[in-house]
Amino acid sequence: MALPKETDLFPHLKAWLEAEGYTVRAEVRGCDIAAVRDGRLVLIEIKRSINLELVYQIIRRQAADALVYGAVPAPKEFDKRWREGVRLFKRLKAGLILVYMNPEPRVELLLHPERIENTRRVTTKSYIQEIAGRSVEANIGGSPGWNTMTAHREKALAVAVALERFGPAPKHLLCLTGASAMTGSILRRNKDGWFVRVKPGVYDLSDAGREALAKYHDLADALREKMARIQL
Repeated sequence: MALPKETDLFPHLKAWLEAEGYTVRAEVRGCDIAAVRDGRLVLIEIKRSINLELVYQIIRRQAADALVYGAVPAPKEFDKRWREGVRLFKRLKAGLILVYMNPEPRVELLLHPERIENTRRVTTKSYIQEIAGRSVEANIGGSPGWNTMTAHREKALAVAVALERFGPAPKHLLCLTGASAMTGSILRRNKDGWFVRVKPGVYDLSDAGREALAKYHDLADALREKMARIQL
């Protein structure tokens, strides 16, 4: 039987963390899972097995003041190579999580991580701010990160929802919809090509913007509901 994909593990890890009271977000600053509870940050990298890439990712995440884990599918057998991988994680002072897929999906915490000294609190703050900046989860942990929903992209989607509802508008009117205090910057940068300037100071949705509203429909619906009470 083929190993499960990294994205197959994500929903079980997410449910496990949420049951422990964590707010969970996927693909935060390139990390598969970031979760926070009472100011305590947890970072999890998902891989199909213990490998060198996972080790590199663990070391990189340990720059933050966080509990850092690797998560992998439970192996078919706990052989010598597996035991060596576990010893390596102990040396790294990293946590290790097993996800059993059959017969019943379940999550097992195999190793608790140790706190690493000389961590970067600025890095930690950036993870927590990104988690707080997202209202819902629109990503799947373990998926390619080039097109994930970030806090900035969510703000841009709110601007797109406002344009969808109210039509072409200048940035100062869009700000009144509660879209974002960053509306002006979002429109000027137009990072994903979601907007088009129809005349000086007035913007509308591009075809790419309408496609984004369809792609991220769950988040767009939540933003539409939030704006439904606003009248311009």
